[in-house]
Amino acid sequence: MTVTISCLYNNYTDAEVAIKNLEAAGVKHGDISVLASNADEWYKGNSGKPGTFPDRNLNNKDDRAEGARTGAGLGAVAGGAAGVLAGLGLMAIPGVGPIVAAGWLVSTLAGAAAGGAAGGVIGALTQAGVGKDEADIYAEGLRRGGAVVSARVADADASSLRAVMDHAAIQVTDRAAAYRKSGWTTFDPKASPYTADQVRKERSLYM
Repeated sequence: MTVTISCLYNNYTDAEVAIKNLEAAGVKHGDISVLASNADEWYKGNSGKPGTFPDRNLNNKDDRAEGARTGAGLGAVAGGAAGVLAGLGLMAIPGVGPIVAAGWLVSTLAGAAAGGAAGGVIGALTQAGVGKDEADIYAEGLRRGGAVVSARVADADASSLRAVMDHAAIQVTDRAAAYRKSGWTTFDPKASPYTADQVRKERSLYM
């Protein structure tokens, strides 16, 4: 049986560490997905503008060209680009703003948005197995500059792999308490996305 485990991070850098740790633990790249705020425009693609080329490791380089240079066959990369990875790059999410999205959750996110699910990102996360209350906090975390990593894993491995993901992950209950102390109640898809300055100030609260 396969289950989905997810964690929230303060930024993409922390999320990337979790992704690398998951892969080191044996989770296939195709079973890992990431949604990361791009409010501060950290990701611009290879031309200085938001990129849509396949870039699974988000290093601002086209995987197809990298595959050719390293001798890795183009088939796997090109095949991926024809599916989920074809939409890699920036997506505008109501209430969240621009995010960089990669992996299998992209199609779920697009489907949730098309279907009118609350906030798009809430629908995608709940469809992936995240509880509604937790999904609210994840979505708000994304709005405030965070990142979410989700991985499809065997049920028997979920506990140990969650421990792998917990490094640098946000403690959701603590973060929710901090949000509520400032007057937040629930994620609002009609809220204005955070600006780059607001994201930097928000992140500084938790450093």
